[in-house]
Amino acid sequence: MRKNMWVGLMLVLVLVISACGGSKGNGNTGEQASTAPSSSAEATDSGAKENYKISISQYVEHPSLDATREGFIAALKDAGLVEGQNLTIDFNTAQADQANNQTLAQKIAADKSDLALGIATPSAQALVKEVTDRPVLFAAVTDPIDSKLVTNLDAPGGLVSGASDTNPAAITELMDFVAANFSKVKNVGLVINEGEPNAVVMAKIAEEALAKHDIKLVRAAVSNTSEVQQAAASLVGKVDALYITLDNSVVSSLDTLIKVANDNDLPFFASDRDTVERGAFATIGFKYYDHGYQVGQMAVDILKNGKKPGEMKVTVPDKLDLILNMKAAKEQGITVTDEMKNQVKDAASNIIE
Repeated sequence: MRKNMWVGLMLVLVLVISACGGSKGNGNTGEQASTAPSSSAEATDSGAKENYKISISQYVEHPSLDATREGFIAALKDAGLVEGQNLTIDFNTAQADQANNQTLAQKIAADKSDLALGIATPSAQALVKEVTDRPVLFAAVTDPIDSKLVTNLDAPGGLVSGASDTNPAAITELMDFVAANFSKVKNVGLVINEGEPNAVVMAKIAEEALAKHDIKLVRAAVSNTSEVQQAAASLVGKVDALYITLDNSVVSSLDTLIKVANDNDLPFFASDRDTVERGAFATIGFKYYDHGYQVGQMAVDILKNGKKPGEMKVTVPDKLDLILNMKAAKEQGITVTDEMKNQVKDAASNIIE
């Protein structure tokens, strides 16, 4: 009897302990359930964060165009669009091949990016033709109207806008600088790919500006980068200085031109700061990084603020200054006068030692 009573008590005790354990288990489940909404909320917050994809088509890789792309990406990053976090960038280069250029544009058109960027006129033209369902921005384009990218710079309309890298005043001012400071220059040599619309437009402006000073522009035509060396050499003995536009085929072979200029004491004038930094003597210009940054800000306004590209004014460089490379001057037999230096507004930045 007593034995059965003890067995009964033991069974009751086991049941109580089991019940307590079960209650504890339910308590853990309850704690997990109470934290679940927090985790779920974090996931929701994370999911609510927008992710973007931008496709870039760049005609060729050279300092000015590369700096444009770097500035563009920097503007996105400063606005919180960071590659590898909430931004994917699909970068493509045509390597100065028009067939590749068209293929890339078709590839981007079939892709699911939120915005497309064309760097240089040929790439921008191909994108505008192929990409018709999302915003398209352009950079490093000389004449957006002549290139048929837009019909109005102040109100482009549609899905296209961007920034031109040419202020016609810069070309005219550079030619005036040549005439005023190089009295012996009567013929200026230009290596040019006549198939690049931007080069043609700039050459015409330069030719007209030089003509006012009775200076001739002597052209040496090329159809691709491999012909630049021979074309530059053909100008030696015929010209007193060299000049190049924002001609992608020519700039891609810049070292060849610098060597010809240095070996023959020919003052070498360029159309962009990056070329002067690498060895040309002078330009009236700006930083292509800043140019790209400006277009990047436009992209941010479109993606994050809902701006319509067609309502965004096409911009042109407005911070122009004379830029001189002192080392290049020595290589090209140029005596840099105080009068030349005094024309530089920001000497600390634009007189390159």
